[in-house]
Amino acid sequence: MMRAWFLPMLFVLSGSLVAAGVFARGKPGQGVLLLLLFVLLAGLNSPLAFPRSIGAVEARRRSAVDGRPIVYWRPGCQYCLRLRFRLGRDARRAYWVNIWRDPDGAAVVRAANDGNETVPTVVVAGEPFTNPDPGWVREKLSPSA
Repeated sequence: MMRAWFLPMLFVLSGSLVAAGVFARGKPGQGVLLLLLFVLLAGLNSPLAFPRSIGAVEARRRSAVDGRPIVYWRPGCQYCLRLRFRLGRDARRAYWVNIWRDPDGAAVVRAANDGNETVPTVVVAGEPFTNPDPGWVREKLSPSA
């Protein structure tokens, strides 16, 4: 759990230090803007930017029932963040598995990627796809797919 929050905490700490230096030079407006920027970066790199994660076993069970894709991801991954935001509201229709919180999920990703934990790895109908195009994933999330 701590690993998922390391980068966001680093952003907040760094932003606080930078903002304090700017405040000390008598520029409170710039200090506030810098602090807000660092807090925004922390939020984007935190688990809060993603739909709620479930375990890999539960995700496979649910996907077998309704055919929805499973997205294996980890906090701090720029490609996962890109996929998440390009999917928009449709992201909630997929099953998201945080591989840093679920050893079974990490094992699925390693099996699909020659031992590497390359994410995002999207599993559709039992077949893994590494870092797929967000438009393709959106098609798989559509009700007619």
